[in-house]
Amino acid sequence: MKILIIGGYAPSLISFRGSLIKALIHTGHSVIACAAGEDPEVKCSLSKLGCRYISIPMSRAGLNPIADIRYMSQLRSLMMEFRPDTVLTYSIKPLIWGSLAARLCNIPNICPLVTGLGYAFGGKTLKQRILKKLIIRLYKTAFNSSSTVAFQNPDNQKLFHDLKIVPTSRSVVVNGSGVDMKHYGFHRPLPAAPTFLLIARILHDKGIFEYARAAAIVQRKYKNIRFLLVGPQDVNPMALTQAELEKCIAIGGLEYLGELKDVRPAILESSVYVLPSYGEGTPRSVLEAMAMGRAVITTDAPGCRETVISGKNGFLVPVGDHASLANIMEEFIVNTNLAEDMGRESYEYAKEKFDVNIVNKQIFKFLGLSEISSTHRPSLIKVIP
Repeated sequence: MKILIIGGYAPSLISFRGSLIKALIHTGHSVIACAAGEDPEVKCSLSKLGCRYISIPMSRAGLNPIADIRYMSQLRSLMMEFRPDTVLTYSIKPLIWGSLAARLCNIPNICPLVTGLGYAFGGKTLKQRILKKLIIRLYKTAFNSSSTVAFQNPDNQKLFHDLKIVPTSRSVVVNGSGVDMKHYGFHRPLPAAPTFLLIARILHDKGIFEYARAAAIVQRKYKNIRFLLVGPQDVNPMALTQAELEKCIAIGGLEYLGELKDVRPAILESSVYVLPSYGEGTPRSVLEAMAMGRAVITTDAPGCRETVISGKNGFLVPVGDHASLANIMEEFIVNTNLAEDMGRESYEYAKEKFDVNIVNKQIFKFLGLSEISSTHRPSLIKVIP
């Protein structure tokens, strides 16, 4: 079977979809991957897997009707040339314009994977409200011919159902993108000094300011506590300016390590992983930390809450509540065994629910493909509570 995978950000084809692409090719399918930007490293990595990479220009920030229609037209030309049996799309613009292009090409199996809601759904400004209404209309049109739409958490599934974008009968939930347990692996010992870590794009809705303010509270009471921050600056409308980032670093005494291609050394330096996000699909950074045996503090928000059994492998805090976040951080400082015990639970929970082999099997089923040979038999969630 010919499969076309369309994403927005080229490196995500390796970091989020690499294991899936490898599994698809291993089971005899022909795969082409498409994203924005000429990226020789991504192209080389995909080529080694046996996958061809095609770059099609796309503006990642905002809606530009002329540029977006041009993007859809180029995707349509690619589909007319390649004639895929299945098109898998993820991230907002590929979800909309890739699905519409596939519809125009009469692709028999169109499979959008919703990995998060994005900027338009994350605020109440006039611009966001207008953008949200437009995107809802586009989603309704784009998903009209989709075979099934997959979500990474039940909250997003229910939202799209309530907005009448996707009927219940054509939606499923998969457990995120999965994590390669062998690549990350359980690691001990934990660092001697309590060390907190946040890995995220430098955006307001990732909770960067909340992390810094919580760190400031903790550091007024305790000495020798480290707070690490890892992640790239972004063109997203929610991105922090350079001045705002510097303010956060100063407020919280954060150690900013910038963008890391391999986050494992940073996770090794940490004892507790923190993600004060306003909402996710399923946060990959949390899964990576869990796979290395780190306790987690995250928010009681869509996507985030799926990664933590509160009180077992970590804690959930309210969105935007830096004081509650600081209180939970203090729990890990006062109770010296807590990070160790909860970290072990994180590893077991990741292995049970988020192992990439389990998730790939779910995605194979979503794509209508034969199951991957495995001892795991996870089921897709179809019923919306």
